[in-house]
Amino acid sequence: MKISAMQWVVCTTLLLLTVTIFATMNLSFSWVFYLTVLGQLMLVFTVYKVLKDDYKTDKTFRDFYEDRPDLGQ
Repeated sequence: MKISAMQWVVCTTLLLLTVTIFATMNLSFSWVFYLTVLGQLMLVFTVYKVLKDDYKTDKTFRDFYEDRPDLGQ
């Protein structure tokens, strides 16, 4: 099963939120440390996956933000 770039973003976010919760709960330092290292590696890989993702759109910079279409013209 191929994991999409957005799934990597969700997994990395959940892991780093878990690290924050573990650190707040004074869990063992080794657990927090190893999960932090894993989270940092996942973050680097996630950035790579997002940048290399084969995503196509017909929007251009002139489209600006879709919630304010009057600013794009």
